Amino acid sequence: MNLSPTKAILVLVTVLGGSSRAMAAGDAAAGQSVFTSRCATCHATEAGQNKIGPPLAGIVGSKSGTVPGFNFSPAMKNADITWDDAELDKFLANPTGDVHGTRMFVNLPSESDRQNVIAYLHTLKK
Repeated sequence: MNLSPTKAILVLVTVLGGSSRAMAAGDAAAGQSVFTSRCATCHATEAGQNKIGPPLAGIVGSKSGTVPGFNFSPAMKNADITWDDAELDKFLANPTGDVHGTRMFVNLPSESDRQNVIAYLHTLKK
């Protein structure tokens, strides 16, 4: 297939634009600040560092209740959630809303704080 330079650029912009939209909703730097003040007491950002809650490195795209070495509540183990942006937003707004029996009790009522924290979580790799 032979694409003209203009078509090739258009395809590239379309592909890259679609993949970056999920992270464009929030500000990762602002999210790191919110995370530090609201989440870091219970959650580490590096794999294998359990605190009261599980470490959140690589959490985006993972299944609920599957971080190795962490003792999840039965509710979280059985929740069968894939942590995409929408599920993270819903859970952070009201942790016990869909996961009755979760041990997480702190919520983020501010939509902008949630979006920023989710953008920050995208930066945490395993």
